[in-house]
Amino acid sequence: MTFSSNYLTCAGREIHYTEWGAPQAPVVIAWHGLARTGRDMDELAAHLSARYRVICPDTIGRGLSQWSPDPQHEYCLAFYARIAADLLAQLQIHQAHWVGTSMGGAIGMVCASGLFEPALKGCIKSLVLNDTAPQIADAAIERIKSYAGSPPAFATVLELEAFFRQVYKPYGWLSDAQWRRLTETSTRRLSDGRVTPHYDPAMVQQFTQHPNDYLIWDHYDAIDIPVLCLRGAHSDLVLPETTVEMLQRGPGLRGLTQIVEVPGCGHAPALNVPDQLNRVAAFIDAAR
Repeated sequence: MTFSSNYLTCAGREIHYTEWGAPQAPVVIAWHGLARTGRDMDELAAHLSARYRVICPDTIGRGLSQWSPDPQHEYCLAFYARIAADLLAQLQIHQAHWVGTSMGGAIGMVCASGLFEPALKGCIKSLVLNDTAPQIADAAIERIKSYAGSPPAFATVLELEAFFRQVYKPYGWLSDAQWRRLTETSTRRLSDGRVTPHYDPAMVQQFTQHPNDYLIWDHYDAIDIPVLCLRGAHSDLVLPETTVEMLQRGPGLRGLTQIVEVPGCGHAPALNVPDQLNRVAAFIDAAR
């Protein structure tokens, strides 16, 4: 199934999103990871689009969305939740399932809790956390800080693709065509003609200006909906002890949280192979 490419002004910033499926179908919000774009969700959106309306935004500062003119205040979960609330309001979406990879899952948690945006409380019907959790490993945060603010540049797109194949090897298996699409949908050309990943390097200020932004147990504890956490078996971001704690508090304490380890992946599963796609679809179907 094909998709449409769309733009809205949300919280005063232009936000790009793709839309899949029938307008009247139940809604799934599919939100990408930290330095990625909404096109990472193409396989999932295509898989779900026969029976769901799937919205895949580019976060501010990523992909085709506007870069923030105020990075130290706007590259943070609270502002991302504000954008999400405005996006859903303008699209007249009153209930939705949420699938989020890494940062996208964190945005889903803070939206579902309603602590930042009370209007969203009760809007999110189920939540898939793709290799993220209410607390992420300190070592992983330091790794992200070391590279995200200084993306490399290359003379050719093929060199950038080789870089992506190396740094995103933990995603698991991707076909050659998927690697090419990942590259072409997350590439921008610099003024000197070189190519670089398509995001604002200033987005790393989330970690310097908001050092505890991903410590969100209070949001997780406020959630009362089904949660599926997909943990890459080799993830350095979500530690096994964190998933144990997730089962012992918040929705986990109420028997609403499932933890599934995804073999052959680190951070984060690409949501592009049948086992992963079918698992996410079955979870959302059961939560309808």
